[in-house]
Amino acid sequence: MIQSGKNYKEIEMGKNIHVVKNGNRWAVKEEGRKTPLSIHKSQELARQNAVPVAKDNKSEVVIHGRDGKIRDKDSYGNDPKPPKDTKH
Repeated sequence: MIQSGKNYKEIEMGKNIHVVKNGNRWAVKEEGRKTPLSIHKSQELARQNAVPVAKDNKSEVVIHGRDGKIRDKDSYGNDPKPPKDTKH
């Protein structure tokens, strides 16, 4: 993992965490920021690193495909009426 940008604890509460393609690697980014929080060799490693950040900040992990389109989302926020989970 290549770490850069803000410390995970400095992220604004509720800001979504995105997993996006970054050249031939995958980046974990805070919504609205250009600088990645971390860069990984695979999308799965990036997702695994994004989850604790989202949990700490009560937000969502938004996973993008190679084409940049949103492929999946997982919420770790405080949703009073969460939808039924059909993936797990």
